Amino acid sequence: MNESLTNPTETDAETHEPDILRIGQSMTRMRLMTGRRLIGRLAIQSVAPGLELSHLDVLDAVRRAHEAGDVTVGTIAEMMRIDPSRASRIVAEMVGRNILRRKASQADARRIIVVMTPLGQRLLSEIRAQKLAFVSEVVKDWKPEEIEAFGELFEKFISGFESVFEARVKDIADEA
Repeated sequence: MNESLTNPTETDAETHEPDILRIGQSMTRMRLMTGRRLIGRLAIQSVAPGLELSHLDVLDAVRRAHEAGDVTVGTIAEMMRIDPSRASRIVAEMVGRNILRRKASQADARRIIVVMTPLGQRLLSEIRAQKLAFVSEVVKDWKPEEIEAFGELFEKFISGFESVFEARVKDIADEA
């Protein structure tokens, strides 16, 4: 196996430093733009005025967690990296607005799970539509092969980012 692929040397890092710096600078610009949460704000305005952006974050957490099984307030808190009592308050607000509902788990009736209502599903669909429209506008002048390559590489980058982040969080927890 190629030694430089398995054990990057300082020379490799120096060779790619301008590109890595450019990626870091682009990440900062993107964070500043996404920090304004334009897509979420547009979705709220279209479907459910008066909601907060944290409600959209909870909806997304419920959607992602549902793929793995039952969703609890604890699951939501963990995914959003917030205190369980805060997650509970947000879920209670969303239940009050008919975006989420609580119900007994089919696997264990003593366990309460959180599910989306039709309004919650509509809101999530609107967020997705807004996001797709926004991204489509950004790449409208790109060649199809550029869109495909970027999609694959961006997914690979984000997956790697998540893996490194989780490993660092675990290392910090192990040290504590």
